[in-house]
Amino acid sequence: MFKLLRITTVPVTLTVLLKSQLKFINNHFEVVAVSSGGEALDELKKDIGIKVKAVQMTRRITPVQDLLALIGLIKTMRVEKPLIVHTHTPKAGLLGMLAAKIAGVPVRLHTVAGLPLLERAGVQRRILNFVESLTYRCATMVYPNSKQMMEIILENNFCSPEKIKLIGKGSSNGIDTKHFDPAIFDKEYRKRHRPSMELKDNDFVFCFIGRVVADKGIHELVSAYLDIFKKNENAKLIIVGPFEQELDPIDPLIYKEITSHPGIRWVDFKKDIRPYLAISDVFTFPSYREGFPNVVMQAGAMGLPAIVSDINGCNEIVRNGINGLIVPAKSTEKLQSAMEALLYDQEMLELMKVSCREEITSAYESSFVMNELLKEYNIQVQNYFSRGEVYLNKRYV
Repeated sequence: MFKLLRITTVPVTLTVLLKSQLKFINNHFEVVAVSSGGEALDELKKDIGIKVKAVQMTRRITPVQDLLALIGLIKTMRVEKPLIVHTHTPKAGLLGMLAAKIAGVPVRLHTVAGLPLLERAGVQRRILNFVESLTYRCATMVYPNSKQMMEIILENNFCSPEKIKLIGKGSSNGIDTKHFDPAIFDKEYRKRHRPSMELKDNDFVFCFIGRVVADKGIHELVSAYLDIFKKNENAKLIIVGPFEQELDPIDPLIYKEITSHPGIRWVDFKKDIRPYLAISDVFTFPSYREGFPNVVMQAGAMGLPAIVSDINGCNEIVRNGINGLIVPAKSTEKLQSAMEALLYDQEMLELMKVSCREEITSAYESSFVMNELLKEYNIQVQNYFSRGEVYLNKRYV
């Protein structure tokens, strides 16, 4: 059985996004999960029985720490001798692909789930452009997780067309629709559990789940909601996710509203987000940039219409007027109009609810995505051997 290293910057990506995928792939390859160390990485080993390796990485630009992480990854690869290295997230992608190239790993794969550089300009943008191009040059294949992300990469000449491919119809992992199933929560669930969050049965609840940072459209969301609340105090907003004030700080006034406004309920990161979706009416996700956001698919699988920004990924999952509404990114006015439309038009809301789950189960079921990824791994292995290169040597056996 050939060895496969999966690398992410922080372990939460492995434990929340890729856990089921790692377990599935481990039946076909010997999987080693690599990420920054911590309890989450140790729990992954216990939960699904795969080997894990800790290499400390940061999400910021930290030259000294980054060099140490690169050396650590090279050492890990030379010890583990994988046939395939597959990276996710920008920093893990750069360091992982560089390390794999230096260590002589023959199959080097990178998944692109988002491009932070799209919201940057000037010198910072030029630096990020170089970093992105370098990552792709070191990779043997690049997998954007949405059609529009692939188009952006090609338009910016980050990668040659023959080196880039979409797995399935998009998404990094798909959605386990048996887990994200509204049928798990009976009709009385909302009545029983809303009081625990100081919500009444007749409240109309908007929900956001994700990192509470500026790039997720938090300023626009909170501003739109505050105006709605002035006119209708039965409108409530649940925000589930961590603040990241060091990496992407939000305005202090918005922070204060999130943590103290009578209509807003803020909850820190939760492994299981289903209870919050189950007591909500509409999912709101006005992000500036995404790859293929899992949380929008999760909300849809739970039967929630979504209001999303008109960006890649989001506008591929949501069909405007069918299973949600699409609004321009960074427009508080358009976001508020969409939120009020679903707040006051019960008939439109109910029609969208009917379509939500079907839109997800028909195209983004996780078993489909995982099997498509397994096919791609096998194709890349076959391609490597078909080139006649010697792999089974002393370094790898």
